[in-house]
Amino acid sequence: MSIIKERKKWNKAVHGAKNIFLMAHKDLDLDALGSSIGMYLILKRRKKKCFLIIDDKEHEPGVEKVLRELDGCISIVKSENIDEYLHPNKKNNLLIILDTNKTELVQSTEVLNKIDKKLIIDHHELGKTTIENAEIINDTKVSSTCEMIANLIEYYDVEIDSYYATILLSGIVLDTNNYTLNTTAETFYVSYYLASLGASAKKVQYLLKQDIKEYTERQKLMSDIETIDGKIAITKATPSTKYRREDLAKVADTLLFFNNIEASFVIGRIGKDTIGISARSLGNYDIMKVLEKLGGGGDAFNGAAKFENKTISKVEQELKKAIKEEGE
Repeated sequence: MSIIKERKKWNKAVHGAKNIFLMAHKDLDLDALGSSIGMYLILKRRKKKCFLIIDDKEHEPGVEKVLRELDGCISIVKSENIDEYLHPNKKNNLLIILDTNKTELVQSTEVLNKIDKKLIIDHHELGKTTIENAEIINDTKVSSTCEMIANLIEYYDVEIDSYYATILLSGIVLDTNNYTLNTTAETFYVSYYLASLGASAKKVQYLLKQDIKEYTERQKLMSDIETIDGKIAITKATPSTKYRREDLAKVADTLLFFNNIEASFVIGRIGKDTIGISARSLGNYDIMKVLEKLGGGGDAFNGAAKFENKTISKVEQELKKAIKEEGE
């Protein structure tokens, strides 16, 4: 159901709140940050006190650019300091979680326990680790959470600066991989709407520019691709190289452009003792069922899993076993 059809749920949650906190997933991308900023602007229009919770110590280039350019324009707090911003009356606090619904993926799990009233706005499938005791507005048919928030901005006729429209558009471009994945007529309409507000395609490309060293490292993952049944592509990194989650995701996106490939899985080290899998699908192969067997999750189009204290080879074995079981 679209966010406009569920707006009463959003209105009810926001109406009774005085201090509102916005939190997305760890390792912010432009969809998570863009939708958070868009929601921030809507709430400011309603004269609400609101804060973005960001604990990430490092950011991908596009997110870094936005945060640098908006320094001082948006109220950003770390979860460790949230107590000083909470309203004395607990009933007057609201936590809005954007672009994820999974407990383990949010910026801070501690914040989930400190704020009773919660509202989730997300476009990913719900799963076993979906945050409990929260109102949920979930639309898996939209391209991105930025698309959902842009719909609200249009519906409530919120006046926003062209730069903010550009950030929202960049989140849509990112999550659709330049309008090649999970794109509907509504996605194109919302993009047109943001362009009418002054969103700049040139600025979007600036925000999505990649670091050449990171690009070179990702290309190494393209050198040893294995396919299963001619439609599932798997590649893995060397144990000595550490990647960001979004790096693995970008490679998984790229693999879908090869002939006959319906789904992709990319394995790499994302922490000192942590191995990650990023997966993508065109929608014809259920990657979510495979990832859930591995303790991960996602939706029909994208997902991830992570493993502690395991080797890349061991994770690869478990992945292939899960794929085989799903095909039986």
